[in-house]
Amino acid sequence: MTRIVIRNLGKSVEVSDFSETILKAVQEDGIDWMHACGGKGRCTTCKAVVLEGAENLAPPTAAEIRYRDRGLLKDGERLACQAVVLGSITVDVPEEGKLPHLTYLS
Repeated sequence: MTRIVIRNLGKSVEVSDFSETILKAVQEDGIDWMHACGGKGRCTTCKAVVLEGAENLAPPTAAEIRYRDRGLLKDGERLACQAVVLGSITVDVPEEGKLPHLTYLS
């Protein structure tokens, strides 16, 4: 079974469609995730910090490469709206992407 574990939310999502992004999969499961541009890769508000399973994501998109080149995505960070899930991963929501109505774990 392929899963996205969101460690600092204490939640996980099962993934069966390997064309889905992190953002789409978590939203379909009813989990809120910050994304100011509507999931189009035009900002960096939907960042995810990949803790485990980076090899289980499709290669970075042109948008992710552009933001990495500008220093707006660090090593280990991906845009949740762009990163296609191919296998199990564990991620954190970064501090700047945390939503005030959700409770995050340390």
